Amino acid sequence: MADIKSVLELARTRKATDIHILALAPLLMRIEGELIPVSKEPLTKTLARELSYGLLKPEQISQFEEKLDFDIMTSDADRNRYRINLSYNDGAVGAVIRLLPSAPLPLERLRLPEVVGRLTQARKGLLLITGATSQGKSTTMAGMIDFINRHSRKHVVTIEDPIEYVHENKKSIIRQREVGKDTESFTRGLRAALRQDPDVIAIGEMRDYDTIKTCLAAAETGVMVISTLHIISIDKIIERLLAYAPDGSDGHIRVLLAECLIGVVHQELLPTLDGGKRVATEILVATDAVRNVMRKRGTFHLRNLITTGQRYGMTTMKISLDQLRDEGAIDTEMHARILENYS
Repeated sequence: MADIKSVLELARTRKATDIHILALAPLLMRIEGELIPVSKEPLTKTLARELSYGLLKPEQISQFEEKLDFDIMTSDADRNRYRINLSYNDGAVGAVIRLLPSAPLPLERLRLPEVVGRLTQARKGLLLITGATSQGKSTTMAGMIDFINRHSRKHVVTIEDPIEYVHENKKSIIRQREVGKDTESFTRGLRAALRQDPDVIAIGEMRDYDTIKTCLAAAETGVMVISTLHIISIDKIIERLLAYAPDGSDGHIRVLLAECLIGVVHQELLPTLDGGKRVATEILVATDAVRNVMRKRGTFHLRNLITTGQRYGMTTMKISLDQLRDEGAIDTEMHARILENYS
């Protein structure tokens, strides 16, 4: 691989999602969820550095060499977009490059349940997209914003780290702000957004107590808030939020969440038999019964409510996986392996 341009072209041809550049290891690409070596020989330290720096400007290289870690969103001459993380690894420069669509994918193309579009039309409250790392949460959030943009006349403010998908104004106006570039932090950007006459605020990730508390307060007082949260299943949502909270504030968090939650879209991004990807979802809609469970401590009851709540648009992970298997998108082995986490 002589230069980064040829590496990126190969990655797009092979439908890779990520490129791993690491000195003294082969060049790797994540294809259909698996890390696949695409070079015969390990990369030298010099080549790993040259490839890692290939999309950076000189001032960005200087920032990285000063800070030792660096995240950036960038694009090439063909307007293909990339999210790049650079790091030193035992003194050698390496990078992980995520290949991104240039525009958000519509919810219809993501083939999410119809209820997801309905949830985005709420006037106020908190809508969460949850899942483990690299399960497509940012893609789903971008699809939700695009759905609002195409169907409603609203003012949407996003606070992202970094901006992954660029939205063009359609029926709505979209104000995108990047942490570290346009605002100091998620919390400061969120507080500023509340003074910008928003209808919808989208927060890239709820990652600290101040952000969580402000999100919940904003959702309770009349703004639609969309955000993501790293959890392995919906019934862990309370425990995850409370893990950020100081001692003695758990009751307050429970009450706020119960009052303002609209719904939760929990997802698993799965490689399909035809070489593509599909999202399997578990969806919780905040009914009165769900709110009562959240005010108390028995969140293990949430799974029962999802199972019995199909008339509200709720769906279990099993139903979603069954549909993908019956369509021939995934095999029985994948079906069984994912379902183990939801039994």
